Order: sequence, then structure tokens, then C-alpha cells
Amino acid sequence: MHVLSSMNWAEICDNAKKGREYALLGNYDSSVVYYQGVIQQIHKHCQTLRDPALKVRWQQVRQELTEEYEQVKAIMGTLESFKTEKPNDIFAPQTEERPEDPAVWPPPIPAEHRNPVAVKRPNSAVKQQRKDSPALQHRGAGPAGRGQAKSDRPGVRDARGTKPKDDKGKKGSGDAQEQDQKKFDGTGYDSDLVDSLERDIVSRNPNVHWDDIADLEDAKKLLKEAVVLPMWMPEFFKGIRRPWKGVLMVGPPGTGKTMLAKAVATECGTTFFNVSSSTLTSKYRGESEKLVRLLFEMARFYAPTTIFIDEIDSICGRRGTSDEHEASRRVKSELLIQMDGVGGALENDDPSKMVMVLAATNFPWDIDEALRRRLEKRIYIPLPAAVGRVELLKINLREVELAADMDLDLIAEMTEGYSGSDITNVCRDASMMAMRRRIQGLTPEEIRALSKDELQMPVTMEDFTLTLKKISKSVSAADLEKYVAWMGEFGSV
Repeated sequence: MHVLSSMNWAEICDNAKKGREYALLGNYDSSVVYYQGVIQQIHKHCQTLRDPALKVRWQQVRQELTEEYEQVKAIMGTLESFKTEKPNDIFAPQTEERPEDPAVWPPPIPAEHRNPVAVKRPNSAVKQQRKDSPALQHRGAGPAGRGQAKSDRPGVRDARGTKPKDDKGKKGSGDAQEQDQKKFDGTGYDSDLVDSLERDIVSRNPNVHWDDIADLEDAKKLLKEAVVLPMWMPEFFKGIRRPWKGVLMVGPPGTGKTMLAKAVATECGTTFFNVSSSTLTSKYRGESEKLVRLLFEMARFYAPTTIFIDEIDSICGRRGTSDEHEASRRVKSELLIQMDGVGGALENDDPSKMVMVLAATNFPWDIDEALRRRLEKRIYIPLPAAVGRVELLKINLREVELAADMDLDLIAEMTEGYSGSDITNVCRDASMMAMRRRIQGLTPEEIRALSKDELQMPVTMEDFTLTLKKISKSVSAADLEKYVAWMGEFGSV
């Protein structure tokens, strides 16, 4: 009887052990290599055996390892099918029965009309195996599993709004069916950082237009000049006339600064990054600065781009204060460096490649001086004037039935000193007054029995009078004086 050497026996055991361990850890490529090696070793050993009983036992071991090897290959096949399958289709419930073969098959589809992406559907047996396999579950929870799950994200391919796509007459309209949309290459960066910034690209239409914003004509004019006109007249906006690289909107809360930014995203057709302080903040040392640098690199890649930073005072307050953290100072420095890099790139570059930083703040006096210099245009978004308040009332009440005694000019006089947000709250509360009177004293059953027509009652002047007694303005006169004083010293309209 042939006796297996101790070295070969230890090698077979070690290879089988490593194949199983790599499968449990989700490293299926290495697992397959070890399984193939140990199966081949056992096959060679069986050819040298003379004892039939011993040979049968080794063949049983080889068969068990072959079954494990086939399971690992099936899992790899399932993962490969996920790479080409749409995420919504993978997890969709498979409730429909398999259709029967038709009596007459249709003619084959020409090659030029076929889908360029071959979608493979894993069979039910493989799906069940994927669900029950502990090795695959472990891989899904690890970093490698996350990387595969994110590799096919739609990302920002429809973020370019209304910019023309190519020379074939196909215009980019944010349509998800565009196959040729360019994708940012995040090589050299953590994929999680790239994904977190791609989520901040406004890829859908915010549906806020210039007409939805009452008054603020000066602000609208400046934003159109800073974003729209350079793309319409690129030959003019060069040299000393290069586009503004930064615009700061200053004003009390609720005056429409964020609405203006949404209108820019809707109307201007540029790639729009909506960035907050949480986007550029990380618990890991040095990662926040990488996020800032990556943000501007992605903005240059998707140019023309507008980066909107709301409440910028929370990110870039004054440096050198006693309560400033070292990590916060590094983030501010990187932001200032990147903004200077954007400006330098624009001097001799095409205006269609511009990157503009659009910022908003309620506390302009807390912003760092160096950032204030880089935000070249600083405009004041004031409380709405009488004409603006009438427009606001019309915009907010356009879907509500008004009584014959309604006098919007009188209401506009009564709301002097109110911000745009305050006026919206007044309209909302007044439009619910009639409903409150109708359900007063009714039981829950009676309220549920009311028809829609019974609740659709017009809004009266009395409703606004009662509402204005309850809702006061949110901006004080002292705050307005501070804004006016700051603009008088640092304003740049």
C-alpha cells in the first residue's frame, strides 16, 4: 500500500483549509485557485493507490471538495450577473410565472437595435444559494462587498441639466437614458468620499424658477450675469471681464437666499453642487481637507459648475479665535486655496469651464476676511418691499380660493417688516382658518365623514386679520441695522 508522505498530506490539508477560509472571507478568486490545486493533488494521489478501500475514501473526499468548489463558482457567477443587472431589478419580487413559448417566434432583433448591455438573470437556484451562503453574506458586509455594490451607481450622469450633449442633435435634458454621459474618475480617492459628494449633485430639477421668487430683481440680475451670460457670450467674458468666481448672498433669515440658489440650479443648466457643513466634515483626521479638494476637482470636471454652500459661516468662520479647532482651520485653509485655484484657472480658460461658488449666510460679520475677499460679489437680500409682499401673497395664494373682500394691498401694509418666510407662514395659517371653524365641535367620526367640497371654503380678510394677531415678524430692527452697516462697509453689488 502506498503511503502518502507527511509533506504531501500537510500540503493537501493546508490547501483545503485555505480554500475554505478564503471563501468565508469573500475572496472567491483565491479560494477557487486553492480548491483547484487540492482537487488536482488528490486526483494524482488516487492514481497511485493500490488499496481499493482507501482509494474509495479519497475519492469521496475529492467529491466533497469538488461540490464546495462548484458552490464557490456559482457564487462568483451570481456576483458577475449583478454587475450588469439594474439595482431595481435585482431586488424586485419575482411573482410572475414564466411565460409559455409562443406558437410563432418573432424574427430576430437586428444587431444595431439590441441593448449594448447584456443583462443576465441569475436563476432561482443561484439566488437561493446566494441568500443562504454565509460566505457571500460576509463578503457583502465587508469593504469589498461595498465596493462592488457601489460600482454601478447611476451617480451624476443626469446632473448636467439642459446642456447639449453631442453633435447628433440629442440635447441633454437630465434624461437618465443618456448612455454617453461622462463620469468622474475617482482614482486615487476613497470611493466613499466620491460617492458622498456625488449625492450632493442636484441631478433632479428643483423646480424653482425666477418667477417663483418675488421681487429681488437686483439679485436675479447679478446671478444671471455671473452664471448665464458667460455661457451665452463666451468671447466677451475673458481677461478682465472674466466671470465672477464667488458670490455671497447676505441677509436676514427667510428672505429667499436658498430659493435663489435653487432657481440657479433650475434655470441655468449648470452642474449644481448643494454643499453643507456636514458634507465637508469627517471624524477622521485629514479627510475633511481631502473632501474639499475632491469637491473642487469634481466641479472642474463637470464644469460649468455652481457650488452652493448654505450657511457658509459654519464652515469658514474667522481664523485665529480662541475657540477655533485645528482641524477646522485646515479645512478653511484648503477651501481658500481651492477657491484661488479656481480663479487662476479662469483667467486664460474657456468661460464654459467656469466654477462659481455661490454662498449664503445670515452672519456675514463672522466670515473670515480671506474668504470675504474671494467672494467678489457680496449682495444684500433685504426684507421684501411693499410690491414684493403683494407678489409673495399672490404666489402663495394662487392655489387657494379667495373671498370677494380680500385686499392684498392692505395685507401687504399690515405685514411690513415680515420676511418672505414669515409671509408664507401667514398665508398657510390663514388658509386653514375656515377648516378650523368648520370642524370645531365635531367628533372624529363626523370629521372623517366631511366631504372635500365642505372644506373648500374661500379665505377671507378676517382670516388674515386673526392670523396676523398670532404670527409676528421674526427679524428685529436691530438686526437689520447690523446688516445695513456691514453692507455699507464690505458690500460689493
